[in-house]
Amino acid sequence: MFSLTAYIEAALALAHYDKLEDGTFAGEIPKLPGVAAFGKTLRDCEQELRSTLEDWILVGLRLGHKLPKLAGIDLNQNANGRMASH
Repeated sequence: MFSLTAYIEAALALAHYDKLEDGTFAGEIPKLPGVAAFGKTLRDCEQELRSTLEDWILVGLRLGHKLPKLAGIDLNQNANGRMASH
Protein backbone atom coordinates (compact mmCIF):
# COMPACT_ATOMS: atom_id res chain seq x y z
CA MET A 1 0.00 0.00 0.00
CA PHE A 2 1.29 3.47 -0.89
CA SER A 3 2.44 5.41 2.18
CA LEU A 4 -0.04 8.27 1.65
CA THR A 5 -3.00 5.90 1.48
CA ALA A 6 -1.79 4.02 4.56
CA TYR A 7 -1.28 7.34 6.41
CA ILE A 8 -4.83 8.47 5.57
CA GLU A 9 -6.29 5.15 6.74
CA ALA A 10 -4.24 5.28 9.97
CA ALA A 11 -5.39 8.84 10.64
CA LEU A 12 -9.05 8.02 10.00
CA ALA A 13 -8.79 5.09 12.42
CA LEU A 14 -8.05 7.71 15.12
CA ALA A 15 -11.11 9.82 14.27
CA HIS A 16 -13.73 10.64 16.89
CA TYR A 17 -17.32 11.46 15.93
CA ASP A 18 -20.08 13.06 17.97
CA LYS A 19 -23.76 13.52 17.27
CA LEU A 20 -24.67 17.14 17.97
CA GLU A 21 -27.87 18.42 19.57
CA ASP A 22 -29.30 19.41 16.18
CA GLY A 23 -28.84 15.85 14.86
CA THR A 24 -25.79 16.64 12.71
CA PHE A 25 -22.36 15.12 13.24
CA ALA A 26 -18.92 16.48 14.08
CA GLY A 27 -15.70 14.59 13.52
CA GLU A 28 -12.09 15.25 14.41
CA ILE A 29 -8.70 13.59 14.47
CA PRO A 30 -7.23 14.74 17.79
CA LYS A 31 -3.60 13.91 16.86
CA LEU A 32 -3.85 16.20 13.81
CA PRO A 33 -4.53 19.82 14.83
CA GLY A 34 -7.25 21.49 12.81
CA VAL A 35 -8.53 18.32 11.12
CA ALA A 36 -12.25 18.53 11.85
CA ALA A 37 -15.45 18.33 9.83
CA PHE A 38 -19.22 18.45 10.09
CA GLY A 39 -22.01 16.71 8.21
CA LYS A 40 -25.77 16.19 8.20
CA THR A 41 -25.23 12.44 8.49
CA LEU A 42 -22.40 10.37 9.93
CA ARG A 43 -21.49 9.28 6.38
CA ASP A 44 -21.36 12.91 5.21
CA CYS A 45 -19.17 13.78 8.18
CA GLU A 46 -16.81 10.87 7.48
CA GLN A 47 -16.46 11.90 3.83
CA GLU A 48 -15.90 15.54 4.77
CA LEU A 49 -13.30 14.54 7.36
CA ARG A 50 -11.42 12.46 4.77
CA SER A 51 -11.43 15.41 2.35
CA THR A 52 -10.25 17.80 5.07
CA LEU A 53 -7.51 15.34 6.06
CA GLU A 54 -6.31 14.99 2.46
CA ASP A 55 -6.17 18.79 2.06
CA TRP A 56 -4.39 19.15 5.43
CA ILE A 57 -1.73 16.64 4.35
CA LEU A 58 -1.18 18.23 0.93
CA VAL A 59 -0.95 21.77 2.33
CA GLY A 60 1.34 20.59 5.12
CA LEU A 61 3.69 18.85 2.70
CA ARG A 62 3.68 21.80 0.29
CA LEU A 63 4.47 24.28 3.07
CA GLY A 64 7.08 22.01 4.63
CA HIS A 65 5.23 21.48 7.92
CA LYS A 66 6.36 18.51 9.98
CA LEU A 67 3.50 16.02 9.92
CA PRO A 68 3.03 13.64 12.84
CA LYS A 69 4.20 10.09 12.29
CA LEU A 70 1.23 7.68 12.35
CA ALA A 71 1.34 3.87 12.46
CA GLY A 72 5.04 3.98 11.67
CA ILE A 73 4.45 6.10 8.55
CA ASP A 74 6.47 9.29 8.16
CA LEU A 75 5.39 11.51 5.25
CA ASN A 76 8.04 14.13 5.93
CA GLN A 77 10.82 14.70 3.41
CA ASN A 78 14.15 13.03 4.13
CA ALA A 79 17.54 14.38 3.08
CA ASN A 80 17.16 13.03 -0.49
CA GLY A 81 13.87 14.87 -1.02
CA ARG A 82 11.82 11.67 -0.97
CA MET A 83 9.15 10.72 1.51
CA ALA A 84 10.47 8.63 4.35
CA SER A 85 8.80 5.24 4.67
CA HIS A 86 8.20 2.93 7.58
